[in-house]
Amino acid sequence: MAASVPDTGLQLRSLVKESGELELSLAEVDIPQPGDDDILIQVKATPINPSDLGLLVGAADLSTARATGTADRPAITADIPKAGMRAMAARLGQSLPVGNEGAGTVVAAGKSPAAQALVGKKVTGLGGEFYGQYRMLNVAQVMELPEGVSARDGASCFVNPLTALSMPETMRMEGHKALIHTAAASNLGQMLNKICIADGVDLVNIVRKPEQEKILREIGAKHIVNSTSDRFMEELIDKLVETKATVAFDAIGGGPLAGQILTAMEAAASKGQEFSRYGSADPKQVYIYGRLDLSPTTIPPGVGMAWGASGYLLTYFLQKIGAEGRARLRKRVMDELKTTFASHYTAEISLRDALDPETIKAYNEKKTGEKYLINPSL
Repeated sequence: MAASVPDTGLQLRSLVKESGELELSLAEVDIPQPGDDDILIQVKATPINPSDLGLLVGAADLSTARATGTADRPAITADIPKAGMRAMAARLGQSLPVGNEGAGTVVAAGKSPAAQALVGKKVTGLGGEFYGQYRMLNVAQVMELPEGVSARDGASCFVNPLTALSMPETMRMEGHKALIHTAAASNLGQMLNKICIADGVDLVNIVRKPEQEKILREIGAKHIVNSTSDRFMEELIDKLVETKATVAFDAIGGGPLAGQILTAMEAAASKGQEFSRYGSADPKQVYIYGRLDLSPTTIPPGVGMAWGASGYLLTYFLQKIGAEGRARLRKRVMDELKTTFASHYTAEISLRDALDPETIKAYNEKKTGEKYLINPSL
């Protein structure tokens, strides 16, 4: 270990207790010695993504959040409803580290040439446990950041950019012609629009507010529908007739929206076709990749028989496309890091700030256009 690296560092932990409570705290953990192909990163920037919140706060009722630690070692406790405890039973009693991705400086490395070449360099990585002062990863799990790119610029290089890139890739792999995206004005949604505009892919954006429509129109989005409109279904069907979109990526998850999309797909596909009691034979698919709405997903009759609704995870997609495919997508992210894949943050906070009750409530609201960044070195 390099002389400047301490033996221990702080790490944010999430614990579900048998008492029916969530506890968030800062733990002092040993900093590991890198193996031959490992590097040790001093973390400077790590985003709070919706996928991180699933592990960080889970099913806890944050209206009950209360400070239970000290000024030096803050902790938060919140009650978990009974239904939430059933959903979180598999992690009961486990103090879990959080943070899917992040960026920082390599301060120690193993003996291999690939690891040694990164000493002193800024890198971005994916592999969990980033809400801490240090993170050790294998060299295959990181990308060196280009000259002039800060850790803040590179903190969100994996989850949102690669998820956005995976959507048109999946569309092509499965033989669809266009796609649909919900919560479309999000950071990820804006990236997806830029990708589709550049690649000539028709994208139907579903939003909830006029200001979200404005965000997308300013970056050149063509097909936008508002789910709160009285004519939402008619407008959605018209867009699907125009674009022939038959695959959707849904960040909402719960409630009626996935079913409405499938119903609109069926209506669009059946227009001008001979009647069939089984509906259109065109495959129609909704992938649920987020759970902004935790209520059950409702799919009504009227969607025909050639449809599917399933979960979608970036990890599984990356496994499917293999090393060559992953390298191709990573290169595009690096090439367009300050344009297509630029992320914007509402606030930069410390690990201790991340355990402030009001700050937790703010970043857990998952508001469009609001994204928090943790800097563990603060």
